[in-house]
Amino acid sequence: MEIISIRQKPEFLESAITYFQKSWPSVLPIIYEDCIKHCINARDFLPQWYLLIIDNDIIGCAGLIANDFISRGDLYPWLCALYIEEQHRGNAYAKILIDYAKKDTKSAGYEFLHLCTEHIGYYEKYGFEYIGNGYHPWDEESRIYQIKL
Repeated sequence: MEIISIRQKPEFLESAITYFQKSWPSVLPIIYEDCIKHCINARDFLPQWYLLIIDNDIIGCAGLIANDFISRGDLYPWLCALYIEEQHRGNAYAKILIDYAKKDTKSAGYEFLHLCTEHIGYYEKYGFEYIGNGYHPWDEESRIYQIKL
């Protein structure tokens, strides 16, 4: 098992773009393409994009971004696009990606990591605490969670 940082291994750029687009089909494809391409030479820590690979197969992904299209611009960074292939769920692979993102976030000097979701009960088991709701530009509301690093 290996976690690939696209910034550290840009040879995975095209694979990452394709995988994120496939995993999150409701997001305009250009969003992931543009953001992932520009992370490689970004001057600051954010954004970061990760792939989880087992036996040369990508089975999951996650990202760290400055704002997850949510009204709480005072909070950052955000864990986003966490995804594990269905056949690999139930093996705590999401925890592995979350822990990697937490470690990276802390090493960059941040005290908290945030995420927004409609899931209740899932992220709490990884130590995230619900802190309130935020609002998206497309007229939806999401629960906001944070974890102290």
